[in-house]
Amino acid sequence: MQRRRFKQKQSLEERLVRQATRLREEANAFPLGAAREAILGRAEQAETGAQISQWLRSPGLKGSA
Repeated sequence: MQRRRFKQKQSLEERLVRQATRLREEANAFPLGAAREAILGRAEQAETGAQISQWLRSPGLKGSA
């Protein structure tokens, strides 16, 4: 059985930044508390993932291998 392949139209960084923005907007709808902090934590993880992905694709890093 073959896997279905899906070609992404946006880069991983763009998708993670968009997700972080959406999560931050979603968190603003919540009152202060654990639920809001959990959503903001997920937004920070998405932003960190975008930064790491961008760093891994940087030309300086490719030259050191």
